[in-house]
Amino acid sequence: MNRRSLLTLAIIAAAIALSTFRDYLFVNLNYQIDALGHPGAVSYAHSRFRAWVQGMDVPDLSRLKWLLALAFASSNLVFAIALARVRFGEHRYRTAIIVAFVLIGAIALLSHALSASVAGLSMVSIKLLHALQYPVVLLLIWAASWLPRR
Repeated sequence: MNRRSLLTLAIIAAAIALSTFRDYLFVNLNYQIDALGHPGAVSYAHSRFRAWVQGMDVPDLSRLKWLLALAFASSNLVFAIALARVRFGEHRYRTAIIVAFVLIGAIALLSHALSASVAGLSMVSIKLLHALQYPVVLLLIWAASWLPRR
């Protein structure tokens, strides 16, 4: 296996591992938010996670959730730039990738802001944010690297 393939595999494996950790955090965050938001409800969050967030209320957990979303999207942006560099051999796509991430994030934020008055936009917002927090863009970059170059 050549160096380019090994680096590609390492970047994608790291992104998948980070996504697995993201799932753990967000599932438990959602369980804890649900339990605190509904008096008498039982928290299904893992006991270790509950210990980490002990003393936090719903607004604190919501802020944590937004900060983590930004951190995971930023991590995937770094992975995307690195993968594009490995697959294409240069940084010419870096600006386009950054602009795409920012635009998708802005559309997600706008969809979230308008979701109270427009049915369905909440789901659009969530799906767009998930696309930035999971290695979706990495798969697109990897697939694009197989297209014939001009």
